[in-house]
Amino acid sequence: MSPVNESLSPYIDSFLSMASVEKGLAKNTIEAYSRDLNRLAEFLIGQGISCWPKVASIHLRSYLGSLRSAGLSPRSVARHVVTLRRLYRFLETEGLVNDSPVPKLLFSAQTRKLPQTLSADDVKKLVSQPDVKAMLGARDQAMLELLYASGLRVSELITLRTQQVNFQGDYLTVKGKGSKVRAVPFGQWARQKLSTYLNDVRPHLLKGKSSPYLFVNRAGQGLTRQGFWKLIRRYALLAGIDKRVTPHTLRHSFATHLLEGGADLRSVQSMLGHADISTTQIYTHVDGARLKAVHQKYHPRERQDGNVGKASGAAPLQLEKKKEFTTKGTEITK
Repeated sequence: MSPVNESLSPYIDSFLSMASVEKGLAKNTIEAYSRDLNRLAEFLIGQGISCWPKVASIHLRSYLGSLRSAGLSPRSVARHVVTLRRLYRFLETEGLVNDSPVPKLLFSAQTRKLPQTLSADDVKKLVSQPDVKAMLGARDQAMLELLYASGLRVSELITLRTQQVNFQGDYLTVKGKGSKVRAVPFGQWARQKLSTYLNDVRPHLLKGKSSPYLFVNRAGQGLTRQGFWKLIRRYALLAGIDKRVTPHTLRHSFATHLLEGGADLRSVQSMLGHADISTTQIYTHVDGARLKAVHQKYHPRERQDGNVGKASGAAPLQLEKKKEFTTKGTEITK
């Protein structure tokens, strides 16, 4: 390790330890910070920067420019900026720098990409794909039902422990990002599949061994995120769903369908485990986009063909024929 790198790395390590221990940030977040900051350190070494106090705004501008040149998306670059700002807050607290160069960097607001969701019919097709006569199929269906019923993150799902499931109240006790604990209810469909898995499948997969994890593989060990991603993708293809489906797609669908059904935003925020309600509000945009599409399709002033009623399947409007009657009551139509 070079002397320059040694002068940069200790503060990166201290920052990561603080974020993990004091802030309680998730393991995946810490790993992302580590990747971002090690990449920054390598860039600074190439620029001849020996320590953090020597880093100026121009160096960080150049670094972010290198990320764009490497093909990173605006969203990924913005994530690097967040990492930089948090690092420099730490360095200021440690007294290593007096003024952070990061806030001087200006970035245009990025359009937030609306999350992909499935329709209720597509969800139904997806969860019906596993072969429940096979042990792993019964397990997979229980996982899919629970994922859609609760809106869990995939990391929360695969690390669920048996004691986190409460069948008396039909809810999960979930430890999410930042080690924050929340209660998440699940419905009768998930309860039924989960109960079948626990009673009839899990003991056979364990083969007499013990595991703290709720969902296990055929070796009796916990599942990986990558393994479950492959499972859900395979079931999506079997269901004939032509869009990219990930575990997070079911989380997005869970939130969107609740809001479409009339759930209030705060309740959905609580179930998802979002610290900031602005994160949950993205799902109101999804619902709003759907309503806008419906409005444009069916409102007579918005439709392009000008044939009122055609889009909804109704017959075109016609003027009612005028009817008159003679003195004898005979009907005359004009």
